[in-house]
Amino acid sequence: MGTDEQPVAGRGRRGPYAAGQARRQAIVDEALAVFSRTGFRGGSLREIAKRVGVTPAGLLHHFADKEELFAEVLHQRDEKVRAAAGDPAEHTLLEQARRVVAHNRTSRGLTSLYAIVSAEATDPEHPSHEDFAARYRDRAAEAEEILRRGQADGEVRADIDPANAARLISAVMDGIQLQWLLDDSVDMIALFEEFTAGYLLPGAPDRG
Repeated sequence: MGTDEQPVAGRGRRGPYAAGQARRQAIVDEALAVFSRTGFRGGSLREIAKRVGVTPAGLLHHFADKEELFAEVLHQRDEKVRAAAGDPAEHTLLEQARRVVAHNRTSRGLTSLYAIVSAEATDPEHPSHEDFAARYRDRAAEAEEILRRGQADGEVRADIDPANAARLISAVMDGIQLQWLLDDSVDMIALFEEFTAGYLLPGAPDRG
């Protein structure tokens, strides 16, 4: 075999890998559509496989079970939200939150998925129960620390409890998103701006 044939062979080896990655991503995309409509428990691997055009056995070639597939859907959702929030070194917590709210308005499927599954996960027997509990704990802890720094810099009002405010930010974001999913005339960005101006920013009405 001549040396000029080696690159062709290399391309041949990459072809099946690229095709496999494309099929794996197609499975994740269809799983998002199914899970965001029915939740984790209602989502059927058979339905997902049919939408992709593979057999259930073919789907399980890429993901060991529904839990692994769902974990990948959530992972990709988290990556998109993280990218939307921007670099914490360049944006304050409130600016990151605003950017996430704006992003969620453009990705109804992901927003619906998170709303449905976070509610399902309140059941201690749900496979994502511990994961979602940890998500909220970790997010609150990170937000609390950033809020404390914001208070020290004068960017956040000094008379609020950062631990309580951190939980409230998540509660408000989740509540606004739920209302928007039920009625898309709800302006999530305007409502979140109203919350931050009236509660978190310096100059908001004195809580005393």
